[in-house]
Amino acid sequence: MRKAEERSRDMTKVARLPGRAEHLWEWQEEAACRELGTDRFFHPAGERGEERSVREQEAKEVCALCPVRAECLGHALRVQEPYGVWGGLTEDERRALGARKAG
Repeated sequence: MRKAEERSRDMTKVARLPGRAEHLWEWQEEAACRELGTDRFFHPAGERGEERSVREQEAKEVCALCPVRAECLGHALRVQEPYGVWGGLTEDERRALGARKAG
């Protein structure tokens, strides 16, 4: 009985857990990019110049028509997403936006 009491005491108290969190990500189910894969939104290693510009523009065109663009961008800014096109902005554009808000 003593070991069972010790295990019980050491277990996580589920009442202290934050609860359900679907509301934090369910917007993704409506995203225009949901079925497109990641190649258009995240650059491969070493991609530069025109190739990168073309890929980013294609991603932004998808974002422009997306019904959850604002939620996507808000998420990327909130978690400081370091890579990819999110909510119509590249990582460099998001960094610049964050710097302007901080300054």
